Amino acid sequence: MKKSWYKWEVLLLLWMAYLLNQGDRQVFNTVLPAIRDALNLTDTSVGLIATIFNLFYAIMVPIGGWAGDRFSRKWVTTISILFWSVATMFTGLATSFMWLVVLRSVATGGGEAFFGPANYSLLGQYHTDTRARAMSIHQTAYYVGVILAGWLAGLIADKLGWKYSFIIFGAAGIVWGILMIIRLKDYPKEAPASPQTTEKKPGFFDGFKTVFTTPTALMLTIGFSGLIFVITGYMTWVPTYLQEEFGQNQATAGFNSMFWTYVAAFVGVLLAGSLSDKLALKNKKARMLLQGAGLLGGAVFLLLMGGHPALWLLYFSFAGWGFFRAFFDANTYAVLYDVTPPRLHASCSSAMIMTGFAVGALAPVILGALKESMGSLSRTFPILAIIWVVCGILMLIVANTSYQKDYNKNHA
Repeated sequence: MKKSWYKWEVLLLLWMAYLLNQGDRQVFNTVLPAIRDALNLTDTSVGLIATIFNLFYAIMVPIGGWAGDRFSRKWVTTISILFWSVATMFTGLATSFMWLVVLRSVATGGGEAFFGPANYSLLGQYHTDTRARAMSIHQTAYYVGVILAGWLAGLIADKLGWKYSFIIFGAAGIVWGILMIIRLKDYPKEAPASPQTTEKKPGFFDGFKTVFTTPTALMLTIGFSGLIFVITGYMTWVPTYLQEEFGQNQATAGFNSMFWTYVAAFVGVLLAGSLSDKLALKNKKARMLLQGAGLLGGAVFLLLMGGHPALWLLYFSFAGWGFFRAFFDANTYAVLYDVTPPRLHASCSSAMIMTGFAVGALAPVILGALKESMGSLSRTFPILAIIWVVCGILMLIVANTSYQKDYNKNHA
């Protein structure tokens, strides 16, 4: 295997898969008002669909992490893509709240749960000395995916109807999954030091034990949970907010809700990834310090979103929030892999992801209920800002007290 160039092909294959993964999630958020009106649902009930999706995802992701550490990461990743893409296509045929729960929340959420841990672990295997750079580039797929899906899903819904948004995005995922079966390869296993040496297979709870008994990994998980809660609430409801409060159509609202945020995040993640690598050469805790600073900076712009601001100020706040949240994104897995053993990377990733999405799953239904009771989504933004301030301060404290110790223990 030509490792010198193939590792970048692996990045490309996983980059596109991640784009489709995040784009698939944003389709629902973009056409949410059309689904709500077509099926006579309430804001709370459509928020509940998103909540069940994230809860089921959180429940299933530890199984995905366990599978990623025990079986072929190539096949765990590709089967996941094919499964969720088929489920997405069938979501376009849903005719009731219950079918949306089954196809969107359970089938799609369950399929996606197997992708993340194996995807990041496989990328980390191929990129060792280029890991932070590769992870930052990989993260840009998230931003491109939600921008593209926010606009394209809305455009398809305006022209053809919301059902076709799911059908077209699902079909694209199936095509890419087939290509990955052909081109993606597992990282070659290293031969044991002696024929008698056999490495113990990771147990189901090993990742949880490692994450929750390592102070830095635990704090990262808490910060990740706060991050996902705010992001999930934002991405679920902001397209609807622009449609209802500013009279934008589905395509325009889907584009504007994501474009300003994720163009700024695209710039931020590449800057943060490069800066993190340079600073970490001198001090490993710099990665988590950047994450804490990112949450605090992002909280400022969440506050600016409150109180129904002028449209230009809202877009400026979207961009500022996106830029600073990227400082967290760029370092998430670099931090986790710094303080956990390589053989448990997929399992530890799944423990963090499960916790984050279990917490984040509450955001759509909570914000949907608050929107109904408070009359406007803009009044909930200060609440989201407080969450990030608390998490940001805690991460700065743990970075200065535990990071180097946990790093040394893992690399002894």
